Amino acid sequence: MSNRVTLKDIAREAGVHVSTVSRALDPNSNISLTNEVSSRVRKAAKKLGYRPNRLAAGLRTNRSMSIGVMIPDIANTMFPPIVRGIESVLEPLGYATIVVNTDNDPDREHRLTEVLRERGVDGIINVAAMRSDPGLSNVVDQGTPVVTLNRRLDQSPIPYVVSDEKSGINLILKHLFELGHRSVGHIAGPKEFSTGNARAMAYKEACEQLGLAESSTVISYAKSFDETEGQRCVLELLQNCPTITAIVCANDRLAFGAYLGLQAEGLSIPEDVSVTGFNDMPMLDLVRPKMTTIRVQKFEAGRASAELLLKSIRGDNHGAVGTVLPVELKVRDSTSEPRETPD
Repeated sequence: MSNRVTLKDIAREAGVHVSTVSRALDPNSNISLTNEVSSRVRKAAKKLGYRPNRLAAGLRTNRSMSIGVMIPDIANTMFPPIVRGIESVLEPLGYATIVVNTDNDPDREHRLTEVLRERGVDGIINVAAMRSDPGLSNVVDQGTPVVTLNRRLDQSPIPYVVSDEKSGINLILKHLFELGHRSVGHIAGPKEFSTGNARAMAYKEACEQLGLAESSTVISYAKSFDETEGQRCVLELLQNCPTITAIVCANDRLAFGAYLGLQAEGLSIPEDVSVTGFNDMPMLDLVRPKMTTIRVQKFEAGRASAELLLKSIRGDNHGAVGTVLPVELKVRDSTSEPRETPD
C-alpha cells in the first residue's frame, strides 16, 4: 500500500515552496498566485494522485468544510432546485452539504440540529424554521452560524432569504379581481410558519384594499402544506361561503388538494371556481388544468442563502441581514372570468 501523497511531495514535483502548494490548492485562499504557478501545482497534484486530507485540514483550521441543510419535506419537488443553488456556491469552494429532513416536526428539527453540530458543520442553512424557535437562536449564540431560507423567525437577528410574499399575493388577487371575481377564498398555510402567516396577512390586506367584502373573503387555515389539507380546506370554504368563485392557495400542494376537493364536488376548474397556487413547483405545467401560480426564485434563493452563510462563517455579517427575492405571476389555465359576474 503506497504512502499518502503530501503537500511536500507536490512542492518537490512542481518546484515551489510548500506554502505555495497550500495556497494554490485552497479554493478559499485570498492570496493570489500567477496562473502559471497555480496551473503547475494543480498538474503536479493530479499527476501524483493527491487527495486532500479533510480531517487533518479541519484540525488545523477548526473547519470541517461541511454545511448542514435542513429541509422540511424531502419529497417536495420545490426543494431540489434550492439545494442545487446552495451547492453551486459551496461545492467549488470545497464544501460538502449534509442534507437532513425534518418532516416539519419541531422535535425532529432540534434533534437533527444537534446531530449536525456533533458532526462539526461550519454552518447551517435551515429551510424548515418556524416563526418562533429559541433553540435556533441558542445554536447561533453557541457559535454555529445559521441562515434561514424560504422561512424566517419573528424578531430575530438570524439572517434570512425569503420570497416577496406580499407582492405575490397582491399579484394573484389583482389578477382575479381584474377577471371579475368578487368572492374569493383563501386556503392559508399553517400560522406557525412565516410563509403561511405572511401570505394570510397579505391576503387580508389586499382584499381590504380592493374593497372586497369580508363576508365573501373567507379563510381556511391548513394544518400542513399538503394535498390532504388542501382538499379538507376547500370543502370548508365551500361550506362557509357557497358563492366563492375563486380560491387563492398558500402553496401549490394546497392548490392540488383544492383541485381534488372541487372535482369531488362536481365542480370544474376554472369554469366554476378559479384556483391559484404559490411557488411554481417543477413540472407544475403538466397538471391539468395548468395552474396559475406565483413563481419564486428557488435556485437563486439557494445561492443567496449559501453566500449569506459564508459571510457569517467569515465574520463579515454585521447585524440582521434580510434578502427578499422578487416573484413573478404565471398565468395559466386554472383561472378565468367567473360564470356570472356579481352585481
